[in-house]
Amino acid sequence: MKIQTLRWTREHHWQPALSSEAPAPQLVLGFGAREVLAREDGPWSEVLAHFPATPCAACSTAGEILDGRVSDGGLVLVVIRFSDTRVRAEAIDVTGAGAGFAAAAELSRRLAAPDLRHVLVLSDGLHVNGTALTAGFRASLPAGVSVTGGLAGDGPDFRETLAGLGLDLAPRRLVALGLYGDRLRVAHGSAGGWEPFGPRRLVTRSAAHVLYTLDDRPALALYQRYLGERAAGLPATGLLFPLQLLPARDAADGLVRTILGVDEAAQSLTFAGDIPEGHYVRLMKAGPAALVDGARLAAAAAGDATGADRLALLVSCVGRRLVLGQRAEEEIEAVRMRLGEGVCAAGFYSYGEISPAGRQPGCDLHNQTMTLTVLSETV
Repeated sequence: MKIQTLRWTREHHWQPALSSEAPAPQLVLGFGAREVLAREDGPWSEVLAHFPATPCAACSTAGEILDGRVSDGGLVLVVIRFSDTRVRAEAIDVTGAGAGFAAAAELSRRLAAPDLRHVLVLSDGLHVNGTALTAGFRASLPAGVSVTGGLAGDGPDFRETLAGLGLDLAPRRLVALGLYGDRLRVAHGSAGGWEPFGPRRLVTRSAAHVLYTLDDRPALALYQRYLGERAAGLPATGLLFPLQLLPARDAADGLVRTILGVDEAAQSLTFAGDIPEGHYVRLMKAGPAALVDGARLAAAAAGDATGADRLALLVSCVGRRLVLGQRAEEEIEAVRMRLGEGVCAAGFYSYGEISPAGRQPGCDLHNQTMTLTVLSETV
């Protein structure tokens, strides 16, 4: 397995230069700013011209990650030449928030094969319900097949996200990349660093990932009260205070959910994943040091594999980046140091992260986490 990474910026274009060296790669991944990926004559078109016979998948981001650096407004490219692993790429339109389950089931059907080991997912970040999406993969893929990836971002703007294959990059698009073969090794980890505070409130009215009332009171009004002056910046400022979703009032732990949009007329909040009625929620907060520690825990959960020719795909939440500010690169460096020498780290800041919970296969939607997938091949 050989990995090459490149970065495109407006000032310096490609570094290093694009090349079409033989043999052709089995997979090319692109993580870039929405406006850069959308350009008809932009750098993504150059990539496709250089690798006409290779599956090229991309998504828009809330920041690009390459090695120890976080940047905006550019494009990060990961070119992968596997020794033995096969790749199959499939994409599908998701026509509504509730259609994520069916879309994931269809992609699972297309990718099915006895030697399928892992599925890497890149999805629209605003119109796809991540809970339904991951449930669809869990229900349709064979036991032992893990799924990781993320929901595309659009910086702090929340206007439009892109995902797709080749020139077909669009909103409401979902890409699944199947990786096949006995020599492939996959490790994964996901952790946050947030802590809950304030009272636990009952979800009294919701519809899938739209929350209407807490304790029979308008959810948006309650949230605005907690945010104070920051409420004017919703939904972006809501990333600083995500919700912890609890299955019962006395539950000790639960999933984290990130706000994607608000509806003033309905006094509702839209999240990246479901907020079921009968569950409880609490506000969460974190400081930079806690988030960096969370990133280090995510890397530790990915195991202790060492050696060269390892690719670490990092997907971290845009909310973490807003809290970390100028210290965002510290969480990337924490991951790299924990993984050790010889690892190539690349990825993006997202609107939602997809990873198994713990070391078991399958997948769940996570928010506000650092999630990583480490790929390698045995000799």
